[in-house]
Amino acid sequence: MMTLLREKGHEIVKELDEADTIILNTCAVRLETEERMKQRIKELKKLNKKLIVAGCFAGAEPAAVISLAPEASLIGPQSVEKVVEVVESDEKKIILEGEKPLFTPKVFEGKIAIIPIADGCAGDCNFCITKLARRKLRSYPPHLVVGAVEEAVRKGAVEIELTAQDSAAYGLDLGGIKLSDLVNKVVDVEGDFMIRIGMMTPELAMRDLDGLIEVLKNKKVFKFVHLPVQSGDNNVLKLMNRKYTVEEYKEMVNEIRKKIPIVNITTDIIIGHPGEDEEAFKNTLELMKELKFERIHLAMYSIRPNTRSASMKQVPDPIKKIRMQIANKLYEELAHEVHSEYVGSVSKVITTELGRKGSVIGRTLNYIPVVISDKVELGKWVDVEITEASFFDLRGRLVGLPIQATH
Repeated sequence: MMTLLREKGHEIVKELDEADTIILNTCAVRLETEERMKQRIKELKKLNKKLIVAGCFAGAEPAAVISLAPEASLIGPQSVEKVVEVVESDEKKIILEGEKPLFTPKVFEGKIAIIPIADGCAGDCNFCITKLARRKLRSYPPHLVVGAVEEAVRKGAVEIELTAQDSAAYGLDLGGIKLSDLVNKVVDVEGDFMIRIGMMTPELAMRDLDGLIEVLKNKKVFKFVHLPVQSGDNNVLKLMNRKYTVEEYKEMVNEIRKKIPIVNITTDIIIGHPGEDEEAFKNTLELMKELKFERIHLAMYSIRPNTRSASMKQVPDPIKKIRMQIANKLYEELAHEVHSEYVGSVSKVITTELGRKGSVIGRTLNYIPVVISDKVELGKWVDVEITEASFFDLRGRLVGLPIQATH
């Protein structure tokens, strides 16, 4: 949206009082997030400026948005191409349906460029409200993605994040092209940069597993796979309408690790989904111990309106909270154990962001964050001696001067 507005001569301002129009880009994936969105809409409405509510809350629950701000225009997450039309219109507009994606973002800050390759997904998970907001899978044509990467690299990006609700679904609507084909085109772009492949559902990653393993071997691709398992129990996976078993998931992870020994497998787990009894929860903890994920995004299940999981018998909140604490504690122990293995070693790190108190944050080849206490220019490859580890990141100091990237 920022790209389209700037190209038409509109200025993005930092302060609300400077703005003629306010665009709130919303999320509704979790209940507490949605509550924050509602609160923000109420606050912005009081400013008596033109208000546009965009994103997933607008797409999934337009009636709720209209009840909070009757004068606001709405743009669904698959209609962002219409943002200029809505901003320039003197009338209230509600545009929720999308067309084919015909542009990619040209705006980014720092050294990291986030390039969407698709939106929507091919799944139908019972707990997910995003599916209601992004009803169609829309893959961006390869030439648009490659063009966006070329422009970002030209402007100084050293990390390219190829992102989607489900990256592995890429190309299902284009016919004959898969995610691995797209990544192979992107790695051919000239320049010294690294590609981070975004989140993939296990069932669709399976269909292209050999191709994905091959692209992960490329020197320009972070050895990083974000593969949400959501539960370590087959019965809960069925209730979630996930299309794989725990056994299939483990087989896939083991296959990737066998072929890419340093790979970072990151996952998502929902705690307290309907149907999760003590045995199912125990199975999830056992899977965490067995696979020792480098990172786990743990989320306590929250009811989302108009989803099938909302109509199932719910796990009581106090039980969910206790389980969440147990799972969090185990995750922190396991991740600290994994990261501690790096202490005393030297890692090749690409610097991408400024940290707190003058530090710089970089990423290892397998995408683990490293906090560097020394001054170092962003966008450089450096050798870092790892001196400390937490469950979240590594810390270290420079070894000699910045080196040229050899991967």
